[in-house]
Amino acid sequence: MRIKDILREKGADVVTIGGTATVHDAIMRLNKHNIGSLVVATENGIVTGIITERDILREAAERCEEIKDRLVADVMTRDVIIGVPEDDLSYVMGVMVKNRIRHLPVMDESGLVGIISIGDVVSASLRKAKFENRMLKDYIHGVASSTPVS
Repeated sequence: MRIKDILREKGADVVTIGGTATVHDAIMRLNKHNIGSLVVATENGIVTGIITERDILREAAERCEEIKDRLVADVMTRDVIIGVPEDDLSYVMGVMVKNRIRHLPVMDESGLVGIISIGDVVSASLRKAKFENRMLKDYIHGVASSTPVS
């Protein structure tokens, strides 16, 4: 299974925000969409960072009184780790665990094409394991499955 398979199922919508927005704007957008991160992008779609709940909490711990008016560009993570649609699920899981990240923007040659969370990766892994488990049980019991293997 690959990132593109997850995006095909969940959709490719990505909620973004500009670097000149305030952290308060970011918090409101995160809450409105019930998500944990926003890709920071310019008006023409160039990704400049990512702002996550963790970034906001870290900033709040250091500058609680000023957090509301701080700019996203001052708080965001600039070194964005990305995935590409062809990345394998196990590779992506390893990257996310190693780097302790929960959100992975997905880019191709045209730019930003989606975002996946660790929850998306775990869910896809569980579905894959259940499918393989079923196939093995069918094989053991001599049942031919008509479900195509992906």
